Amino acid sequence: MSRVEQTDARSEHQFHHYRGNRIPWFVRLMWVCFWCFVAYYVAVYLVPSLRIELISPP
Repeated sequence: MSRVEQTDARSEHQFHHYRGNRIPWFVRLMWVCFWCFVAYYVAVYLVPSLRIELISPP
């Protein structure tokens, strides 16, 4: 059975390389559409109903 090497983080870090991937354009478009919908929903539905609920609770 082989022994596990005891290495410190600094020497082990030399073999760790992160290579990220670009986010596809259609995923970015979906996020933009989602946040536009959130802004629309908050402005049209949430703000008026919160105003009604906070001013005259049932």
